[in-house]
Amino acid sequence: MFTTLINETDLFSNYKSPDWMIFDARYDLMDKHAGKEAYRQGHIPGAIYVDLHDDLSRSPSTNRSRHPLPTASTMKLLFSELGIRPDMQVIVYDDVFGSFAARLWWMLRQVQHKKVAVLDGGWQAWNAAKRPISLDIESRVTTEFNNNVTELDVVDIGDVEKFTRIIDSRDPARYRGEHEPIDKAAGHIPGAINRFWKDNLSEKGVFKSKRLLKQEFNVILGDIESEDTVVYCGSGVTACHNLLAATHAGLNCPKLYAGSWSEWSSTPGKPVAIGG
Repeated sequence: MFTTLINETDLFSNYKSPDWMIFDARYDLMDKHAGKEAYRQGHIPGAIYVDLHDDLSRSPSTNRSRHPLPTASTMKLLFSELGIRPDMQVIVYDDVFGSFAARLWWMLRQVQHKKVAVLDGGWQAWNAAKRPISLDIESRVTTEFNNNVTELDVVDIGDVEKFTRIIDSRDPARYRGEHEPIDKAAGHIPGAINRFWKDNLSEKGVFKSKRLLKQEFNVILGDIESEDTVVYCGSGVTACHNLLAATHAGLNCPKLYAGSWSEWSSTPGKPVAIGG
């Protein structure tokens, strides 16, 4: 059972298994059609395309983010549409180091589906190993995903400042407020410290070792337990990369502020900090 990451060798050994499902989560924030087009041009055989905008950001949602996180009941409907059964091993990949794939990983874990992992190295690793590629457009076959979950372990905008440790997953320049290409205000939530999600990766574009990730997160956490920490990003997507990395390192999964900076910065009266 794979519960955090899987390498392309292990995926290649199992990708034809009827008990495995693969999802292609490629996406481009600047061009919402680019991921679907990339899928049409070639994907891992059997992979079903999932769209960040249309699938992983559905209403009714838990927040007012640019990519609003679906409620638990909405998630269960989505996973039924995708054909996921409780006994299935789910694998998710993208072409940007797992930054979008981690969102689906986190969502499935929230509804108690533990057999889900992100392809380490993503689409590039599969291609570099010269693995098979398909042009077939895979159809979704509906099942009944009925895991007994009523609410998600997410932090509401009103509770963020109650946390002693808040982690901002965006790039350092956006965290410091030097520029803001997307949201209404530049800066970060007061008291937040910066852990850029790409810091989870080695120079080769794969996740760092469990040992090194744990060392780095322990420095950030100090004497705060990981599960008592809240993580955010721009819209609740790349924050999941930090949640995946922490979990892969053997720590308890931190909490997600799904509304993230896009909700915080557009809410009147919420304070903004500038600088490092």
